[in-house]
Amino acid sequence: MMDEKAGAQISKKAFIQSALIILLLMIVAGVLTLVLPTGSYERTMVDGRSVIVPDSYQVTTGVHYPVWRWFTAPIEVLWGTDALTIITIIVFILLVSGAFAVLDKSGILKSLLARIVKTFGKQKYLLLVVICFFFMVLGAFLGLFEEIVPLVPLMIALSYSLGWDALVGLGMSILATNMGFSAAITNPFTIGVAQKLAGLPAFSGWQLRIPIFIVIYLLLIWFLVSYAKKIERKPEASPIFKEDQNERKRFAALDLEGMAAGGGNLGRAGLCFGIFIVLIAVVLIGGSQVQFLSDYALPLVGLLFFIGGILSGFVSGAKGSLIGKALLEGIVGMAPGIPLILMAASIKHIVYTGQVMDTILHGAAGTLQNASPLSAVLIIYVMALVIELFIGSAGAKAVLMMPILVPLAELVGVTRQMTVLAYCFGDGFSNLAYPTNPVLLITLGLAAVSYGKWIKWTAKLWLAVIPITILFLWLATLIGYGPF
Repeated sequence: MMDEKAGAQISKKAFIQSALIILLLMIVAGVLTLVLPTGSYERTMVDGRSVIVPDSYQVTTGVHYPVWRWFTAPIEVLWGTDALTIITIIVFILLVSGAFAVLDKSGILKSLLARIVKTFGKQKYLLLVVICFFFMVLGAFLGLFEEIVPLVPLMIALSYSLGWDALVGLGMSILATNMGFSAAITNPFTIGVAQKLAGLPAFSGWQLRIPIFIVIYLLLIWFLVSYAKKIERKPEASPIFKEDQNERKRFAALDLEGMAAGGGNLGRAGLCFGIFIVLIAVVLIGGSQVQFLSDYALPLVGLLFFIGGILSGFVSGAKGSLIGKALLEGIVGMAPGIPLILMAASIKHIVYTGQVMDTILHGAAGTLQNASPLSAVLIIYVMALVIELFIGSAGAKAVLMMPILVPLAELVGVTRQMTVLAYCFGDGFSNLAYPTNPVLLITLGLAAVSYGKWIKWTAKLWLAVIPITILFLWLATLIGYGPF
């Protein structure tokens, strides 16, 4: 095993496909700056946030965004307004990748997996159900998304160990988190921010959001269990069967008895790493209550995971040279993710710098003026879906959309609570459908899954989610979902 590459590696094929798709979207964003009129809304500061002033849109002149800047935008974002966030994500990914490689190379990962498989080997579908619920809760209540990336490779490895493929591992981790994030109950980054901007009581309307969460959870379980049983009967039915053959072999013959014994250095190393996982959980849970922890949750999680991985490697008895080699392999393996993140971030940079983002929002908002309540809610849903392509941040989209949408929606009989719900659906469920989302790009790279195969695999799920969410929006209009 020592000659194998440690940890997660972004495959060449996945990188090239993702890069080409994002490049195409960069060009589309650039073309929009040429064909759309430039314009902007006035902004004012509210609670430390720059918020749009409704009815203040004005066409601007003299704005020229040259074609050559379409292709320099991935570099320009490093000194733009989102520079700190982008750099934080990059450092986070590299730290986590390095630490995961150490856990892999030192044998700690396989020891942990062996214990889990030995414990739940005969109840593995129950384990899948429980894990999915855990990750959905993290998204629905705490608004976690990027923060669970460190656990994705572990879930992929667990999936291999249980006889499934990388897609199931992605499904019960990042996909489950996204489903919870979208069917939010107290998500502070969607529900919390949007309700505050709409003037609603904090986390009000939860009575309807709980059944939404339950329905989406049952849908996800049906999707994953039916797929896992299918490839268990016929492994070749997996769309990534060829891609993950080597990884399957790594975990197909674990010495369950020996590795799960719990003694020796590996047992102590597992305990050491478990302590750091508890500390990470404290940061994540505390972040929903303490603003300081919320602001620094991502770098703190990355740092704790990194320190925990390195320290656990030494506790396992691994030599410094092996740890150093594994660390380097892990960082190098994920380095191709850096240009992908920069390219994805550049799409927002292009439409903002070219001053057409406000034009797009103004044009879309105008369609609400003569719409029926249900039509207006669906338009808001679609608007959030479209704007997600350019702006990934849930909070940033809320700040952009809510001040404009709320008064327009009220004029046509749509309550503020319905506006928030439609926004949350559009913002959340599109996160793992668009190649502009850095988390999607990185996790697909970890699993050597191409964007095309991911969309093909998840298509059935999205086709079920859309009518279900529309049904709940229709129900919300019928009951006058409020309090107002």
